[in-house]
Amino acid sequence: MRRMRPTVLLFDIDGTLIDNAGSGRRSMDLAFQELHQRPDACESFSLSGMTDQAIVRKALEIIGVPATPEAISAVISTYLRHLAQEVLRVEDARYRLHVGMREAVDAALARPGFAVGLGTGNVREGARIKLERVGIHDRFSFGGFGCDHENRVELIRHGARSGAAQLGVPLEDCRVVVIGDTPKDVDAAKGIGASCIGVGTGHFTPAQLLDAGATHAFADFTHREALATLLGEA
Repeated sequence: MRRMRPTVLLFDIDGTLIDNAGSGRRSMDLAFQELHQRPDACESFSLSGMTDQAIVRKALEIIGVPATPEAISAVISTYLRHLAQEVLRVEDARYRLHVGMREAVDAALARPGFAVGLGTGNVREGARIKLERVGIHDRFSFGGFGCDHENRVELIRHGARSGAAQLGVPLEDCRVVVIGDTPKDVDAAKGIGASCIGVGTGHFTPAQLLDAGATHAFADFTHREALATLLGEA
């Protein structure tokens, strides 16, 4: 049996691990309503795959407000306050962990030489709020977050370095896998030379993710090859 390289897994959250039933978008709209009386600030663009800071920056620019660090921070703080309330308002049947994901994460955690983290555009506190709602936040001891860097490639790089540090090996010795549901996840993985497993549980099909350059793509993690691919057995 071939020896597995130390492996860092970075899971995206929205559309990949969970369906948040629009609670994140509603919270962002509420934040812009409260601070700028513009609940429509994000209407003209897709938030899919964007970091929280990039979303806020673009929305501020659209409504003609200077996107200063202070203005961005104010929106994100207000957003997080609303998010903590909005995720609790969604019924369990709609706010859910995608099928196969809990099992995939737990299987990876049980493997020696695996570091299991997050690679998400959410700021760290937003990630906690969203994942605690489905009881899975405690599985992830590190990650790359939207508060680490506004650019998705760089936050993924940050997460990969954190995972390698947890394993006690140089990053260049690691197999790094990004698991995501958008072409932006694919691009971020490619940006650091990582592989990417795409899942069609968001707004993009497996075929579209493969076209974007994903190494592998599945409809979801109930596919018979998905877990084996994640664990490096396929």
